[in-house]
Amino acid sequence: MAHTVKRVAVVATGTIGASWAAYFLAQGLDVDATDPSPGAEQRLRDAVATHWVALSQQGLAQGASQERLHFHAQLEDALAQADFVQENGPERLDFKVDLFRRMDAAAPAHVLLASSSSGLAVTDMQRDCAHPERVVLGHPFNPPHMIPLVEVGGGEHTAPEAVADAMAFYTRIGKRPIQVRREIKGHIANRLQAALWREAFHLVDQGVATVEDIDTAISQGPGLRWALMGPFMNLHLSGGEGGIAHVLAHLGGPIEGWWQDLGTPSMTEALQHQVTEGVAQALGARQAGELARARDALLIELLRAKQASGLLSDPDPDTQA
Repeated sequence: MAHTVKRVAVVATGTIGASWAAYFLAQGLDVDATDPSPGAEQRLRDAVATHWVALSQQGLAQGASQERLHFHAQLEDALAQADFVQENGPERLDFKVDLFRRMDAAAPAHVLLASSSSGLAVTDMQRDCAHPERVVLGHPFNPPHMIPLVEVGGGEHTAPEAVADAMAFYTRIGKRPIQVRREIKGHIANRLQAALWREAFHLVDQGVATVEDIDTAISQGPGLRWALMGPFMNLHLSGGEGGIAHVLAHLGGPIEGWWQDLGTPSMTEALQHQVTEGVAQALGARQAGELARARDALLIELLRAKQASGLLSDPDPDTQA
């Protein structure tokens, strides 16, 4: 299945699809996009133009151009010349199954079909495909045009080389793919987020902390370290010369005790209202768009700094045993 990807078909161009399209264009690729929604083409072109500012700050590949974006009304036309397909449709299994069946019938035989699904199983999505061996997971972390992470995996009928080829493609265009080695609801990153969200909602529900307190606890505490290294490496460094073995020997018991005391809140209307009001109070007179722009500007600088640091940049998967 290995081949050079020069042209990517982006199927469904909502928030995630538009972000992907902008990123592929910034990497010097041609993009054939399709979305049946009324006004989709103009919304896509507007989104790409908006994302281009941040992408330009990050650095454009040779040949990168918004002019290489082509919009097609018909799915089949968008896939006709594709070397890779990135699907971003609604997170509904019935929709995905039918869409993958259609994409499988339309795409050239050598082309991988990757899904941005945030939690569905590839096995389920590929079930009606004549060539299920080329269907893979290619789940980005939002927004794809800025965040390096992509989760890659296969289903019961996916060929191992398809997963390897998807990993290689995403790596080549500057992403940091990780392999989901066993299908599980929500994959990896979303499950980790969900674990934190669950306890955050529980602490608010129990009156332990306000919404603003929770955000401060993370953004001014462990979140600063998590932006640099993951939970296991941070735990290792906290153990001094003894490393993670020392931490687990001395704190393993207490940590297990905390696990057993974690909450299991229900998403009641009352809790939703409490959190919504808490966010509004924390936001105050600031606008969400203003915060997002400030966040993205700092994110660009953080990514640059991590890359320049060497030691704090993630290991290159090609160099790992």
